[in-house]
Amino acid sequence: MASRFGLSVALTTPFEASGQIAIAPMVAQARACLGAGCSSATLFGTTGEGPSVGTGERRTVTEAMLAAGIPAHQLVAGVLVDAAEDAAEQARHALQCGVRHILLAPPSYFKNVGEDGLFGWFSAVFAALGPLARGVLLYNIPSVTMVPLPLSLIGRLRAAFPGVVAGVKDSGGDWSYSEALLRAHGDLVILIGDERHLARSVRQGGHGAISGMANFVTGEIRAMAEDGRDDARVERFVLELLKYPVIPAVKVMVARKTGDERWLAVRPPLEPMASQGRQQLAAAYDRLFATEPA
Repeated sequence: MASRFGLSVALTTPFEASGQIAIAPMVAQARACLGAGCSSATLFGTTGEGPSVGTGERRTVTEAMLAAGIPAHQLVAGVLVDAAEDAAEQARHALQCGVRHILLAPPSYFKNVGEDGLFGWFSAVFAALGPLARGVLLYNIPSVTMVPLPLSLIGRLRAAFPGVVAGVKDSGGDWSYSEALLRAHGDLVILIGDERHLARSVRQGGHGAISGMANFVTGEIRAMAEDGRDDARVERFVLELLKYPVIPAVKVMVARKTGDERWLAVRPPLEPMASQGRQQLAAAYDRLFATEPA
């Protein structure tokens, strides 16, 4: 059986006015979340705008985290690219740095691909990594990729590459899939990305979460991810976030928490939230978390 994963903050990525990554506040946010009880910080995932972060920038950020004293085993690296060669290159550097896990999404430019094609792509990435291949969390997020991961594919990859696939992050928002995943592969690290299903999944054997909301309500998400404790405030605030493009909305909350407006910036093609939306989201947060108990 897999050991308890706990809570990993899906770290957002702040940008300077020049468009460059603002490394100092990113390191500070990782430290703050780890200090608040997160077991790890996930870099370059969906919340972190991973597809918009170049390979060279990834190296710079990862090495800055390590230089700042953040242990490699408390880092997870997202790899969200289409070319198997690029995926292997990004994963290779992170694994050589000693990160805990690779969060690996399927290729997503070509739609309506079959299971054999996906198996071939993942196989090419793992083969390119060779003996480095380990700790892979397969990433099911079909609302973004339009490429769901069949349970049978997960089983085939486990059989073909023993010890490489460590778990699955399921951000599909489909509880029937999540339940089937827990039944079929519950000996792996099963992480639920939709906070509305998180506590229930943990009570049924899930191992925790990689969560964007952990950037600003760390304690509340930790109780859900580690103890399986329901929190109606979190579930209602997810609905508020979903009224807006989620990545800019999460960054609004981080900017509000830290007082640093560099968190408001996003990279094209994403666009920052308008002032009215920011105010409405902040008001919704205050209504839920300033006045209501869990």
